[in-house]
Amino acid sequence: MEDSFTVTIEIPQSPPSVFARLRDVSKWWGGPDLAGRTAEAGDEFTVIHGDAHYSKQRVIEVVPNKRIVWLVTESRLNWLQKDKLEWTGTRMIFEIAAENDLTKLRFTHEGLTPSNESYTRCAEGWATVITKWLFDLITKNKAHF
Repeated sequence: MEDSFTVTIEIPQSPPSVFARLRDVSKWWGGPDLAGRTAEAGDEFTVIHGDAHYSKQRVIEVVPNKRIVWLVTESRLNWLQKDKLEWTGTRMIFEIAAENDLTKLRFTHEGLTPSNESYTRCAEGWATVITKWLFDLITKNKAHF
């Protein structure tokens, strides 16, 4: 989906290093609020942030050093007024590509579009999670949680 939220970061690490850190989700998203497994196709995990956010993801695709895709199978964003289940059925796509001496990591939350009530707040959140928390984990070995 062309209008889905996307952010790209460039990382001075190899694709295998980026891929390994990306799969260690509890260190950059969810922390103690994450339960389940996050590394292999078929794994499922939940993220619960108090009463505000619940989501259950299934890892539906893993291409080593290139791509990971999660499908949101359940969600509840209690701060929304219209459709609290807005994330259900959306996908989170991580694409890794070597470019010169850098690795590009492109994150797309497919289905999170500007027409969604959650878009502005979630786009701000994802921008922080990817460009700060995940970037710091990969480049500085600094876990957010």
